[in-house]
Amino acid sequence: MARTVDPERHRERRLAIIDAALTCFARAGFERTTTAAICRAAGIGSGTFFHYFPTKLDLLTAIIDLGTAETREWFAAQSGRDDALAVVLDYVDHAADEARDDRVAGFVLAVGGVMTVPEVATVLEADERAIHDGLLPWVEAARTAGQIRQDWPTEQSLQWLLLLLNGFLERIAATPAFSAREQSAALRETTERVLGVRNPPR
Repeated sequence: MARTVDPERHRERRLAIIDAALTCFARAGFERTTTAAICRAAGIGSGTFFHYFPTKLDLLTAIIDLGTAETREWFAAQSGRDDALAVVLDYVDHAADEARDDRVAGFVLAVGGVMTVPEVATVLEADERAIHDGLLPWVEAARTAGQIRQDWPTEQSLQWLLLLLNGFLERIAATPAFSAREQSAALRETTERVLGVRNPPR
């Protein structure tokens, strides 16, 4: 008789491997991280590893895919809110909070080293699209409501917002002294200035 698979246990084991890999990639980079090191960090054997992830690259893209899914879930949870600007700024705060994970800087560098690999480029594009599409209706609504600057079209405001968010991550990765914890308030303040917010919600 075939062994029954417990979906919840399968999910928990998969997430544990992803978490261990995130730590390893952040510490040693993608190329220098071995599957053996990930197995040790996750407390599993190689057979279990390859049951969940055929290759190390599959595991890296799974980490990015998980972040994309969480982004979509975050925006889905905002449905029904009536203050568009508050949603936009809440996402900025949310992104800054996620960047406080000490592994983020190293992981950004690890991904940067393989971002031209087609499989990685594809998931990164999907991740960027999820953020863009999640923010778009809220930025548009904020502009329509007169909450942000009117002299820029919505897409221009959105592109500058994405530039700030991406630049924040890149600076954290490139400059150890640039702390997400210390600079989160500055990110929000800069966002408000760029978007031309006069009365930001607090």
